[in-house]
Amino acid sequence: MISVFSILKEQVIHFPLIFRLAFYEIKSKYQMHYLGIIWQFLNPFIQVCVYWFIFGIGLRQGESVGDIPYIIWLLTGLIPWFFISPSVVQGANSIYSKVNLVSKMKFPVSILPTITIISNSLNLIVMLAIFGIVAWYYNISLSLHIVQLPYYMLCLYVFLFALTLLSSTISALIRDFQLLIQSIMRLLFFLTPILWSIDRFPEQYQTILKLNPFAYIINGFRNSILEGNWFFNERRYMFYFWSLTLLILFIGSILHERFKNKFVDYL
Repeated sequence: MISVFSILKEQVIHFPLIFRLAFYEIKSKYQMHYLGIIWQFLNPFIQVCVYWFIFGIGLRQGESVGDIPYIIWLLTGLIPWFFISPSVVQGANSIYSKVNLVSKMKFPVSILPTITIISNSLNLIVMLAIFGIVAWYYNISLSLHIVQLPYYMLCLYVFLFALTLLSSTISALIRDFQLLIQSIMRLLFFLTPILWSIDRFPEQYQTILKLNPFAYIINGFRNSILEGNWFFNERRYMFYFWSLTLLILFIGSILHERFKNKFVDYL
């Protein structure tokens, strides 16, 4: 537990620095492009249109999910995923790609995954804006369940921090792990209830699919934005999610503390 508290303390102490470096990362990402920061909105908009055309128009032939237009239902799954996917993939590579920066600026290596997560938070804001526009067009009103969205936002950020701390440490030691993460995330996109509803499966398969922690977050966003369940009605999966998250954080913190002074030797 000492390792966990040490890692968390570093995040709190260097919080202003994390935001400055995250802002710099966002700014430098598009500075060589003619459209600049506009791509931050244009890229997810194009992806949403492609998924909607293929799965909503092509496969479902415009069929709604219950009384909810498919595009609205789809967006509630893509909102967190367009933040999750780049955060996990880039977060796994954060230590390897920036460890030389640490030696120059003298700050703890553990904040590098956090910088990646914060910089990708703009994706979340953009997706919420896109959803707001589409929801306004379809005259969709938010339900009372929206008050639980901050809880699922907390789940999202804590899990991403725990996962990227562990994956970035392993990736710095074993470079093949970064490629494995990329492949797993591509697979998880189709194994997570983003494009499809978990209710379409028999109950025994639903139990297996819900072992995916991203399913807990995606369904949580969907339940919060649309009419759904309260988070405390899923106590069993809530306990599972937080147990898994804390376990990953514990393992990641121990590994990170053990190898943080040796990363340069592996690069």
